[in-house]
Amino acid sequence: MSAPASRLRTVLNHLLPSSNNNTNNPNPPHLSHLSPTFFLERAAAIEPHAEAVYHVTANQRVLRRSYRELADRARGLAYYLRKKGLRRVGLLAPNTPAFLESIYGIVAAGGVMVPVNYRLKEEDVRYILEFAEVDCVVVDKEFEGLLVGFRKARPEVEVIVDLDTDVKEGQLCGPYDEAVLEGLTYDRETGSKGWADLVSQTVADEDDMLAIPFTSGTTSKPKGVVYTHRGAYLAAMANVVESGLNLPDGRCKYLWTLPMFHAVGWTFPWSICAVRGTHVCLRKIDYPLIWKLLKEEGITHFNAAPTVNTLLCADPNAEALPRPVRVTVAASPPTAHLFEQMTNLNLLPVHVYGLTETYGPITRGYMLPEWDTLPKKEKYAKMARQGHGFVTALPARIIKPDQPEGVLVDVARDGKEMGEIVFSGNICCKGYYKDPEATRKLFAGGVLHSGDLAVWHPDGSIQIQDRAKDIIISGGENISSVALESMLASHPSILEAGVVAVPDSHWGERPKAYITVRRPTTTGPASGVGNSLLRGEDVIQWARNHSAISRFMVPREVEVVRELPKTSTGKIRKNVLREWAKKGTPREILEG
Repeated sequence: MSAPASRLRTVLNHLLPSSNNNTNNPNPPHLSHLSPTFFLERAAAIEPHAEAVYHVTANQRVLRRSYRELADRARGLAYYLRKKGLRRVGLLAPNTPAFLESIYGIVAAGGVMVPVNYRLKEEDVRYILEFAEVDCVVVDKEFEGLLVGFRKARPEVEVIVDLDTDVKEGQLCGPYDEAVLEGLTYDRETGSKGWADLVSQTVADEDDMLAIPFTSGTTSKPKGVVYTHRGAYLAAMANVVESGLNLPDGRCKYLWTLPMFHAVGWTFPWSICAVRGTHVCLRKIDYPLIWKLLKEEGITHFNAAPTVNTLLCADPNAEALPRPVRVTVAASPPTAHLFEQMTNLNLLPVHVYGLTETYGPITRGYMLPEWDTLPKKEKYAKMARQGHGFVTALPARIIKPDQPEGVLVDVARDGKEMGEIVFSGNICCKGYYKDPEATRKLFAGGVLHSGDLAVWHPDGSIQIQDRAKDIIISGGENISSVALESMLASHPSILEAGVVAVPDSHWGERPKAYITVRRPTTTGPASGVGNSLLRGEDVIQWARNHSAISRFMVPREVEVVRELPKTSTGKIRKNVLREWAKKGTPREILEG
């Protein structure tokens, strides 16, 4: 997807003489085009025997691999793809070593990766793979069934199945391992050039595409987001700094609770290798297992949405850890109450905010020393802000939403006037794949539009109030569903809350809340939910008489449900809640 000018520059670089002795890098000595693939080659050269991967395989064996092994396997996949002439590769797998190896191997072969959410329906998986024009798919055996429709429609596309086992040789190792071995053999037969003949240390143009992750597409077809080598490199470097991955007293151990398919794992597959850390891979979220790994494997970092952290804190195995673990929290606005719970367990939150369109995180709520003297509630409320732009980004802005398209007018920095968050700079995506009109709207006025509404505080930090479509306008008052959810979650028996607008004949619309309860112990028939003492009317009375919720914000309806519908990244699916409010909540959601 490189522009004509970049293609011309590449051709000229090959034709014109260069003083650089590295024939693979025609740039002058002071300049090389950035690519994050180099981080793996570099890590293997510096600490080849350092532990790169810890993983419990599908056949329940503990697998440990060094950086030399990880790099060799990624290199083998790269040469296999090159031998077969495969350039656009879909990835359909949980957080496995094969996924991690593919992130490096596909790009090292000069290809483009297309990570796919394995929680999607079969028809959505087929749409993404066809739209992205893949010529190969690496799929975990467990999710091979999601490719039935795609394989019928595109039988010419090669499918490489990973069994995710600890077996290295023989029939039981599976097609993926066989492809890796074939690639390594091909490299030996063609001169053993290794990484030197792959796209690693530099690329022809750092603005070229290396990945097409897709948006969640909860209300429309998912959009393919174009990631470049340069953007991914700088986003990965920002995560090293902002999440504190480069430890002074040892290498980090990063637990893969975040799906690698989501915005290429927020670019952390590159960040962890940049600091030669250990990738602790998880096939699925398993809270008792996570606590076991936190306690026994010396985990130092993980990333998770507020809903994952909420359920982790509520797990019976939860207890204060002897060593602090840094937790990068994003996906939806967290509550101050959650941050206090996490801190008490020695899970230290690093709050970030971003989009698929910004390579994942692009702002951080910075913890300031002077906050230690504040009352606890005020301190944690400040920590829950979305904060300031990343070190490799430009400052985030809040603009007035009622201006003509392309007109940018900043809101007042008073913490009150609401506007839309916009971004610009190094870690904004290049655009949407094969969708120039959507790209034009995304970058209207020369900034990337988030669609999120926020206020701008006097100290320059931003704080999300809501998605534009989720603001509730009741009798002329703007009610932030995010703020109301945060206040409801401060109730000692409420685990999570989701709020949407419902029609009201007098006020136009009003809020309705759906909640889940924490650690229920007995049956309360009045609530409509098995094993729960908390009733909706109890919450309403608490909100009116004992909470910090303003009278006009108090929901007239609160429904207790077994679980809230969520996206793969842990965001509450407000479109589903609106359907529940319109048609009635499904009985199986109400019953425990």
